[in-house]
Amino acid sequence: MRNTITIASLLAAAAASPACAQDDPAAAVSEARLRADVERMVAFGTRHTLSSQTDPERGIGAAIEWGLGQFDEASAACGGCLETLFIEDRVTGNRIPEPVRIRNAVAIQRGTERPNEVVIIQGHIDSRGSDVMDAQVDAPGANDNASGSALTLEAARVLSGHDYPGTIVYALLSGEEQGLYGGNLMAEYAAEQGWTVKAVLNNDVVGGSCGSDGVCDDAHVRVFSEGIRADADDQVRAAMRSRGGGNDSPSRNLSRYLDGLAEGDPQGLDVRQTWRSDRMGRGGDHLPFLDRGFPAIRFSVAIEDYEHQHQDLRTEDGVTYGDTVDEMDFPYLAKVTRLNVRAAEKLAAAPMPPAVTVDGIVRPDVEFTWAPVEGAASYNFYKRRTDAPYWEDEPFLTIRQEDVPEGGVPITMEGRDNGVERPRIVWTHDDITVTVPTLRGDDWIFGLSSVSADGVESPVASAVPGGAFSPLPESTQD
Repeated sequence: MRNTITIASLLAAAAASPACAQDDPAAAVSEARLRADVERMVAFGTRHTLSSQTDPERGIGAAIEWGLGQFDEASAACGGCLETLFIEDRVTGNRIPEPVRIRNAVAIQRGTERPNEVVIIQGHIDSRGSDVMDAQVDAPGANDNASGSALTLEAARVLSGHDYPGTIVYALLSGEEQGLYGGNLMAEYAAEQGWTVKAVLNNDVVGGSCGSDGVCDDAHVRVFSEGIRADADDQVRAAMRSRGGGNDSPSRNLSRYLDGLAEGDPQGLDVRQTWRSDRMGRGGDHLPFLDRGFPAIRFSVAIEDYEHQHQDLRTEDGVTYGDTVDEMDFPYLAKVTRLNVRAAEKLAAAPMPPAVTVDGIVRPDVEFTWAPVEGAASYNFYKRRTDAPYWEDEPFLTIRQEDVPEGGVPITMEGRDNGVERPRIVWTHDDITVTVPTLRGDDWIFGLSSVSADGVESPVASAVPGGAFSPLPESTQD
């Protein structure tokens, strides 16, 4: 049995699908609530990891208790839709000479259809002054990082009023300034839970728009993403050298996805993709997730202000130092929050990106193979030249699951006027194989996205070694 399906009709049908039936939760983001949360965190005096765990008014203990209390209030407002908890451990190590309790305040909004698919929005709540070991000095930490913590709390408030197929986790992390301890604890918890982590949106220093040199930029936000996967071993890196992959990690494609999403909001921020894992010589709480093979990126301001970051409160030679509320830009913070909310909403609604492989070795066509994705109604095929930074604007091929016969029966499809002619598709219970003639595999990087029945599209997963949105198999680490 052979069927003929017109690609143009499939693209038109996909375009006609409703994007999402829910209202835009980002519209409910409140600048006033963001400011109030930042001011409350600053009022704890210091939130240094080594500060008091028991003082009800000052220190990290009071701050993290307050943070969980905010999650509890958000849960009460949505009828108990959030599971709130502390994730904790006692740690010692670099910058923590004696064992200290590290606690992350976490709220989990379970998905209605695929609860094991998880998007994490997070920010670290701890702060520091000039001396990273000084737990007594006032360390207001307004922009670094009450801004990211307030964003996380506000995202929980506005998104928890909606249902999504996938799970969203909101996390306030401790111990970042002492060495990413809270990030490590959260990443380990995600692994222990067996979560399929679709994306980690780490927000660190997201509430200012002017730098110490007077340069200001309130129109952009930086998104940092790794190139070569942190969990790639020599075998994977060798495969990347042969087949590509240095610019196609899951976090790099997540960055591209966020850039495209931001372009759809003319009143929002433009994403400045920064193609390195973090700022030069520095790090944030997304890195422990990358180490474990989870897709993760970092949001940070377009312009950093070093006089008002990691500085004791003081005035020297007429220059005021210290990370205080008056140096922040709350309209800017609200825009970064809205972008996070829109990203989390799309990611929680979209299916997982397919784990696709491609064979174009010594042949005049290209063969794609992947396993069917739960919740996917169709798949979009993308390509770009090997020296191009971004995917072409439109997919060169779209197939819908409902149009393919059961039982793995081969079918053909009519091509468009771009050289893609009569792909051959074999669809079985275990995997899907699509062979596309006239494309030369050496000349292109290919990728595949999945699309839900209501038209929500996932990020593109590159068809290269290490391109899948999952930790690398243990067998590659031997």
